[in-house]
Amino acid sequence: MSVGTSSAPGARRARHTPAPCHGDLAELGIDPDELPDGLVIADEHGLVVCFNAAARRITATAAADALGRRLEKALPLEDLEGRRWWQVTDPYGGLSIRVGQPERNLLLPGGREVLVSARYVRSEPTGPVRRVVVTLRDTEARRRTERSHAELIATVAHELRSPLTSVKGFTATLLAKWERFTDDQKRLMLETVDADADRVTRLIAELLDISRIDSGRLELRRQPVDIGAAVGRHIQAYVAAGQPADRFLLRVEQPLPALWADPDKVDQVLSNLLENAVRHGEGTVTIDITPSASPREGETEEITATSVTVSDEGPGIPEESMNRVFTRFWRGSKRGGTGLGLYIVKGIVEVHGGLITVGRAPGGGAQFRFTLPVGAPAYLA
Repeated sequence: MSVGTSSAPGARRARHTPAPCHGDLAELGIDPDELPDGLVIADEHGLVVCFNAAARRITATAAADALGRRLEKALPLEDLEGRRWWQVTDPYGGLSIRVGQPERNLLLPGGREVLVSARYVRSEPTGPVRRVVVTLRDTEARRRTERSHAELIATVAHELRSPLTSVKGFTATLLAKWERFTDDQKRLMLETVDADADRVTRLIAELLDISRIDSGRLELRRQPVDIGAAVGRHIQAYVAAGQPADRFLLRVEQPLPALWADPDKVDQVLSNLLENAVRHGEGTVTIDITPSASPREGETEEITATSVTVSDEGPGIPEESMNRVFTRFWRGSKRGGTGLGLYIVKGIVEVHGGLITVGRAPGGGAQFRFTLPVGAPAYLA
């Protein structure tokens, strides 16, 4: 991006000019105030000629107090060891081969932390600096991400410790005292080890899903999916495990459009929503499958979609918790599990181009509804 320079007198006049930036930005039709990051530009004399809206917000400094002043005065930064950053880096008088400073954490007056990077613009590779372009970013978003990662690590460590302790304890006991136990005792211990191994496997699978969702690498293998049959299989599994058959009510509105989705991922979504309804809800679990309009906003032409609604008759989810249901580690009023399932469900639905919502069911319980677009892959269109 080219930014025009100005002489020292022109830069000093900038203090009295209402526009916060000068030069080629305006000529290109680019408004610096529309940039998401703070932008500060100093000319060849070290005088600030651009101080956009994000920079004003991050530094709590008015444009009139920054424009026309020397860069080190308008943007007094210190590193985490208390050294003045501009004196340490010396952009105008330092090595002529330098092109800038990589992003790093620095402190504004008052101790507020910001992410700062700088670019030194020269007319020729080793010529004098014509402009110093500085970008500023608030650290709050990064701090939230770091806290989330720390919470994830702590949760994983806690969830792994219990089953691994059990596996280690029982296997060590069996190896040391095998002959002392009856066959029934051995079977009970091995069944416990098997269940705990499954628990660890599920946790690792959840972590892999989260990693792929967060990095945008969750792959889909789209195939025709009979969503009604998929729900029916889950209901049969619950009935076989001891749940009464009349606890489930499946209603399918015909005709349904052909749904193209990843069957394994759809099964994962259904499994999680039905498990939540059975474990945390009460009364009848009702599953409604209906055709619906596209979940995508801003589409010029309507795209057919399929919606699945899972409702129960339990106490439901408190209103104040509705906006946290799909976040990591949300477990509701009852403990148990890692609190990662609904976060993964939301990621899977959105990767399909769909939408998932939560609300209150007619019977007062929780109601989850997800909608998936049903269009076939492009190569079949």
